[in-house]
Order: sequence, then structure tokens, then C-alpha cells
Amino acid sequence: MSTPLEAPKKKDPQKRSTVPTLPPLGRSRAALGLTVAAAEGRFALQHCAECGTVQYPPRDACGHCLSCDLVWRDTETGGVVIAETRIHASPDPYFRERLPWRMGTVKLDAGPIALAHLHGDVARGDRVRLALHLDKAAQGVIVALPVERTDAMEDDPLMRSLTAHPRHRRVLITDARAPVTLPLIQALQKAGAAHVFVGEAESWRRWPGRDAIAALENVSIMPLDVTDADSLQSLAGEIGGKTDILVNTARFVRPGGVLGSDTVFARDEMEVNVLGLMRLAQAFGPSMAARTADGANSAAAFVNILSAHALSPDPAFGAFAASQAAARSLSQTLRAEFHQSGLRMMNVYVGPIDDEWHQPLPPPKVAPQALARSIVEGLVEGREEVFCGDVARDLAERWRHDPGILERELTGGGA
Repeated sequence: MSTPLEAPKKKDPQKRSTVPTLPPLGRSRAALGLTVAAAEGRFALQHCAECGTVQYPPRDACGHCLSCDLVWRDTETGGVVIAETRIHASPDPYFRERLPWRMGTVKLDAGPIALAHLHGDVARGDRVRLALHLDKAAQGVIVALPVERTDAMEDDPLMRSLTAHPRHRRVLITDARAPVTLPLIQALQKAGAAHVFVGEAESWRRWPGRDAIAALENVSIMPLDVTDADSLQSLAGEIGGKTDILVNTARFVRPGGVLGSDTVFARDEMEVNVLGLMRLAQAFGPSMAARTADGANSAAAFVNILSAHALSPDPAFGAFAASQAAARSLSQTLRAEFHQSGLRMMNVYVGPIDDEWHQPLPPPKVAPQALARSIVEGLVEGREEVFCGDVARDLAERWRHDPGILERELTGGGA
């Protein structure tokens, strides 16, 4: 059984921090399908459209009939471990620091035989549940997990290296006034977060809910304004070396299309939603990226909350949707820049939230508690793309199928 992870001791500042290293990066273009599925928390393999054979490893032509018509589909996750090995020596710097490392051969119920990382509670001959996870190099890898949950299974060293679980980690939430902040703090603490820092802009201005947050244990309200670079640099100098997970909840929303909207509001939306994200990354990104191998409470994830209309705009929120599309592009660039350190960039796409600016919209809307659960679940599972709510999931599915048709549907061009 997995051993529960103990709270890390206070770090000796005179000792050298472990330099972040990455697993081997070499992958074929076909294998990127594993990475895309792992980022969304799905288990998908190639299926031959001609003969139906499930493929592994990923390839350009069917191993049975040589057809090139291979389609990525969600696949049955059951299997049996038919062999295992424990690696005690490796020339690779990443694995050399983490030996011994267990690997196994698994016969999938779907047909193929796959090489998988073995969870500590799995042994040869066991029935297992297969999952795709992103490793530190942001590449999709297969993991064999127990069919039934075991005690402290998330604390297994393998899972700790593949996820951004909040247990024993310190989290910064950027906007105390956001509706999601209080339920997110509660969800993070339930998941075992050691401490939660909460950013507050214009601290002189009182607001409902502040006392409820201030009364929570292991929560500190700190001055933070994403529109003020000096504020961010000052706070980063104070807690940048302690921040393991950053969740950007800062958001500026105003309804209205483009032709009749005030450009002042549009400028504020870009200032908070886009440039605010950029300032956050510049202030906290380098220190977090330097600590991704820093033991049990290493830096793990940078989280940005986006409207699902970052994929395709809603004309009723024209400037806001434009800011979300720009923020999504910025997040993808940050993902590339964080790549060499192993710091995870997680985008959480959400439909209309049940807040004051979306009150005129009909259901379904996302409750702040549901958004908080999705964020924590994404961290626990180690995802990079999270879709919260029916609207976000529906928009994402239609966007994957045909972005052009989705645009026409949303803009009324297909009516």
C-alpha cells in the first residue's frame, strides 16, 4: 500500500536546490495524440478505420492491415499486468535521481500490449485501470493504476511526479473578490494544501466576504493588483519562493458587442485578463520554474481560468471574448516557455459563471463551487486542459469537430 506523504521539513536555505530535469523528449508526431488526450484526462488510442484494430504504440499505418486511416478514440481502460521490472540504473539524469523506477507490460482488454509506468500498489498479474498522464516533459505516458482506490494512492512517488496535487503545497489565488475564491480555498484545504495566499487589490476598500476569508486557518490575504507591476514584484519578492501553485482568478467582464461598447471597458478587459496574466507570469514564473524539483512541495502548476468563448466568441460579450482569446494564446506561449522546467500550465475553460455579470443569461450556469471542484480535480489529475460545465464541454466538442460551423452557430450566420 502507498505510504502517506509526510509534510516536508523546513528547507535549509544553505543547501542546494535540485536542478529541474526532464524525462527523454523524443516522440514521433503520431505519439502527440497521447499527449493531447493526457492533457484532457482521457485515455485514447488510435483505432484503424478499416479493420478496427487498436494500435499501440502510435504509428502512421495500421499494424494489421497497413491502412493509414487511423483515428484517435477514447478506449477501454482495463488490462492485466503480465510482466514487471524494477530499473536500478539509468544513464538519463531525470530517472537517475528517482531510482528505482518500476515499469511493466500490460495486456489491454482493447487488444494491444503496452509498456506502462506502474503505480506502487500494482503488481504482476493484477487487473489494472490504465490512464494517460503528462510526465514532466509534458509528454503523454501510460500509467497502470489499481482498479479500486487504495489508501493514499495519490501520494505514490510516481503520481506525485505526474500530477500537481495540492497536498502540502502552498497556493496563491490572485483575486480575493472573485466569486470562486472562497470555495476554491475550501476545496484546496480539503485536498491538503499547506497554506493559501490570497491577493487583494485596493485593500482600503471593504467588500462582502473578506471577513469569512480572513477567518480561515492557514490563509493569508496579501496586497496584489495584476494591473500594477510594482505590486506584483513586491509580492513575488516576499512569497515567490514559497508559491507552489498559482491560480489566476483575476477577471474583468462587461457585456456588450463591439460597435456599441465603451473602449474604456475593453481596455480594462485587456489590462486585467491579458496583460495581468503576463505580469503575473513575469513576476512569479521564474521563481516557480526554478523550484519544480524541490521535494514534496515543489512548484507544480500555473493555472489560468478562461471563458469557453476563448475558443469561439460570443457576440454578446465581444470585447471580453477577444480578451479571453488573447489570454488563451498567451497561456499557450507560457506553456512553451515553462516547458523546460516541467512547470505545468493549466487552462480551465468555463461557461457562464453564476455571477452578477451573467445574471441575464439563462441556465445552465456554473456555480463557483463547481468551478472550484474542477480546478482542484484538474490539479489532482495533472491535466493541462480542463472544461468546467455543460456549456464549456459542449463548445469544446463542437470546436474540435468544426470551428467554422461553431462560429456560424454562435454569430447567427447559420440561421
